[in-house]
Amino acid sequence: MSHLPSVPLMKRVPPGWWVALAWYAGVLLTFLVRVRLPGEYAPSVRPGVLFYRWDGLLTQLLSTALAIGGCFAMERRPLQGLAMVLGAAALASTSLSVSEIPLAQFLAADVALYYVTATRPRRTGLIALAMALFVVTGFLAVRLLAGWPAGTSAGLVVALTAVVAWLVGGSAYEARRHDETLTAQAAEQAIVEERLRIAREMHDMVAHSVGIIALQAGAAARVVHTQPDAAREAMSAVESAGRETLSGLRRMLGALRQTGPGQDGPGQDGPEREAAVLRPTEGLADVERLARATTAAGVRVDVRWRGDRRPLPPDIDLSAFRIIQESVTNVVRHAATGSCRVSVEYGPEDVAIEVADRGRGVGSPADTGFGLVGMRERVALLHGEFAAAPRPDGGFRVTARLPVPAQDTA
Repeated sequence: MSHLPSVPLMKRVPPGWWVALAWYAGVLLTFLVRVRLPGEYAPSVRPGVLFYRWDGLLTQLLSTALAIGGCFAMERRPLQGLAMVLGAAALASTSLSVSEIPLAQFLAADVALYYVTATRPRRTGLIALAMALFVVTGFLAVRLLAGWPAGTSAGLVVALTAVVAWLVGGSAYEARRHDETLTAQAAEQAIVEERLRIAREMHDMVAHSVGIIALQAGAAARVVHTQPDAAREAMSAVESAGRETLSGLRRMLGALRQTGPGQDGPGQDGPEREAAVLRPTEGLADVERLARATTAAGVRVDVRWRGDRRPLPPDIDLSAFRIIQESVTNVVRHAATGSCRVSVEYGPEDVAIEVADRGRGVGSPADTGFGLVGMRERVALLHGEFAAAPRPDGGFRVTARLPVPAQDTA
């Protein structure tokens, strides 16, 4: 039974929770730096007059409530949520007797800014950055206009953290868009490759069967009056080839339709159905049957086996058979000869195929027909070698070498 990978923690926890966690961490740090911790002779920051008074504590509670409201609004209305968190940061600073917005109060705003920039379009991220910088500069400007001390240097540091959060969020946004583009391209490429695979399968199956049917029908027409028994036998072969082709097409179309959940056949669970769909219907074991059918149609096929025959991986076995089938079909349709030779050699690391005839040899390496193109594509997908060219002494020869993975050669 397959299991889906677990979702990362950053995606399992809603963004508002991270912003709230950053806010509470900032509040805790604000209190910790204003008390004398172990090993210190005095607090790092002296508490202001309003810090422990009821109005100062009330200000902290109100700012916390405003920040939590912004956390709830982050997912649906991110800019509004960011504005509330920024307002809470400015409000919380008023009771601390400081001349700037401390970094501890602005930590939640940085997290919210990162989330907005990483999940929303670039224009929204720019607006979020402008809002954050406006709050920082506005806080300092109000103190300067009122004649109060303003911590401009500390304010610049806080503004720098906002810019860094915006840059990191923008990088995450671009990385996500890049991943989505790659995923879409991979899905489109998979669709194209699947269509090409189906086209090759249908071409190889139909072209061979139609070639055999044409030969048998022609032979029947020539002897229908003089040799009725031979004509009847030829027409029976036509019927068998036609039925076999239709059966193969039905299997292929049935496999294409059984792609969704809940479409398993009766008495067949999902894994069994999937294995049945992916299992190739033909392989090198069917070469002898192919030779007998072609010989019965009038073109004798001599099959030669070399090396130790062994099971091959399904994709290599099917591709090897299809290459032989298409090559024999080309001999039947174009070579104008009465025989051809098929050689299959099992090597320690590959399987080699050769189909040769002594006919007219009308094909060429630059042939633009679908048969040679399909064979080249099959071999290329398996990282093999393919050649098709006229023979010097007449006729045509097709050779292919398909490497067999080492773990499958045992």
